[in-house]
Amino acid sequence: MSVSPSMSDFAPFSRRRGPLDALFGEVDRALRVLTGAATASRPNPAEAAEPEPPLTEQEKRHAAGLMRVNHVGEVCAQALYRGQAAACREEPIKKLLLDAAVEEVDHLVWCTQRLEELGSRPSLLNPIWYAGSFTLGVLASYAGAPRNLGFMAETERQVEEHLDSHLSALPATDQRSRQIVSKMKDDEAKHRASAEDAGGVSLPMPVRGMMRAMSRVMTTTAYRI
Repeated sequence: MSVSPSMSDFAPFSRRRGPLDALFGEVDRALRVLTGAATASRPNPAEAAEPEPPLTEQEKRHAAGLMRVNHVGEVCAQALYRGQAAACREEPIKKLLLDAAVEEVDHLVWCTQRLEELGSRPSLLNPIWYAGSFTLGVLASYAGAPRNLGFMAETERQVEEHLDSHLSALPATDQRSRQIVSKMKDDEAKHRASAEDAGGVSLPMPVRGMMRAMSRVMTTTAYRI
């Protein structure tokens, strides 16, 4: 049975009793994400979809591949924001990152549920994506608050573009997936705006290019594995 995470699961490190508690808390959070034990705090947007005709087997495989990519993106987002918050010393920025991480859990759960409906599964490489993204988030935080926020804003900008492309690529009759992706896109835009309003700066072109290259590797791999 899934156990809903309490808000203490998302508490900043400074509120915990010590470094080991912080470490154990992050390990527990990672396990919840990777095992599917986390639960959403908001209803699944797919429930608002109109009844749709059955998808063909080819459409189901394609939709599942795209939703698996979206699921990996949410695994990475969860790890990234937790890593950024872990090394962040500015409490308002830490709170912004952790609040975004809570909403990303909803996305993660919605994608998992849609994959199950499509008779598919998450990526087998999720532990690798999580570890790499968490490390990247820690490094981004050490670059200073403006670049830390800028990294969040650029991440969300690229995710918005990616989700927009999926709205075009999903089967026309797959309204349940479309409802999920549309809501995710709205939330990502809100996260980007929050990071920019809080003082995020534009990242150098080479960094933005590297982020796009890493994203292409992840999406191409996750579609199949």
